[in-house]
Amino acid sequence: MPLPRLRLTPDVSHGPLDGAWWPRCDALELELPVLVGSLDPGIGTVTRVTVGTAAWPDAPQEVMAPGHEIEVVLTDSAAEAHAVTVACGTVGRWELLVIPPDEPARVATRLLTAAADPANPLSAPRLLALAESGLDGQDAWESEGGAGPR
Repeated sequence: MPLPRLRLTPDVSHGPLDGAWWPRCDALELELPVLVGSLDPGIGTVTRVTVGTAAWPDAPQEVMAPGHEIEVVLTDSAAEAHAVTVACGTVGRWELLVIPPDEPARVATRLLTAAADPANPLSAPRLLALAESGLDGQDAWESEGGAGPR
């Protein structure tokens, strides 16, 4: 499996998101081990992920990753609808925007960048709502706090 399409906030995040992940398909049991395997081993072992049932309706309760099992917690929370929370034991947790697998590449690239921006003030549902309303409207995107061209 190729490396995940992932962008993390450098250093410390000051917003609601710590980055974004753009899986290739909606099979969590295939995508999650690749995501976990790409994270820095210094963050600790990923022990649990929380995902929204809307995005992952067929998610298993456990997923095997290299050398360990990951507990999958399903939630109906609107805040988690387009996010995954990755928990690493007592080391910490990361909140990632989950970009739908079928999102066009140019939109996904902008979402990856915006979610990983340490100054991003927007939640996962809000970022995706901007994408659905058309990220080509640069003024609306930037007025909501999204990252402009760099």
